[in-house]
Amino acid sequence: MNCKGFLFDLDGTLVSSLPVVERAWLGVAERLNVAPQEMLDFIHGKQAITSLRHFMAGQSEEAIKREFDRLEQIEATDTEGVEALPGAIELLNRLNELKVPWAIVTSGTIPIAHARSKAAGIPFPEVFVTAELVAKGKPEPDAYLLGAERLGLAPSDCVVVEDAAAGLASGLAAGCQVIAVNAPANTPELSRVDKSLKTLQQLQVSYADNIARIQFD
Repeated sequence: MNCKGFLFDLDGTLVSSLPVVERAWLGVAERLNVAPQEMLDFIHGKQAITSLRHFMAGQSEEAIKREFDRLEQIEATDTEGVEALPGAIELLNRLNELKVPWAIVTSGTIPIAHARSKAAGIPFPEVFVTAELVAKGKPEPDAYLLGAERLGLAPSDCVVVEDAAAGLASGLAAGCQVIAVNAPANTPELSRVDKSLKTLQQLQVSYADNIARIQFD
C-alpha cells in the first residue's frame, strides 16, 4: 500500500484508554438510568455530545451541556491506566524520522485528547483534529476530510488507521484508504477496509519521493 500521509484515530488505535472511557460512561449510564451495556455498545468512536443527545433525547440543550461538561472533566482528569498501544510510539517516531506527514483525528475534545496523549507518552502531532473543529463527527467524513486538508493532501492520498466502526465508516466516506487495527472481528466495516491488523507492530513504513510505502508483517 502507498500513500502520502497518515490519519490516526487516538483511543483504541494509538492509545489504550478503554478502562477510563468505560468508567466515565458507566457513571453517565447510572445518572441517566440507561442499561450499562446499551451505553457501551453505542458510544465508541463517536463524539460524546452525539452520544449524550442520543441518550438524552427530549431533554434541553442546557441539560445535555451540563452532562457533557461533567463528563469532559472526568475524562480529562482520569488517566489511570492510559498507555500507548503496542507499536504506536515506534511507528510515530519512525514517521517523524522519515518526515512522513501524519495527524491525529479524534472524536475527543482537546482537554481529553491532549491529556491521554500526554499520559501515554506518544509523540505530539503538528495536526491534531478534535471534536471542537468539526460540526459533524464520525461516522460522517468531516473529521478525516479536515485532517487531510490540514496535511495539505488529497483524502485519496491518505491512509486512515482506525479501530472503531464509526471511524472506519468515516475514513471510507472521506475517500481515504483505510487500515483497521484492534477492531473486533464482528465489526461490519471490516469487509470494506483495505487491510485489517491485530496490532500496529505489523505495519512497516519506508519513504522516498514523497511516497510512503507500507508493508505488513
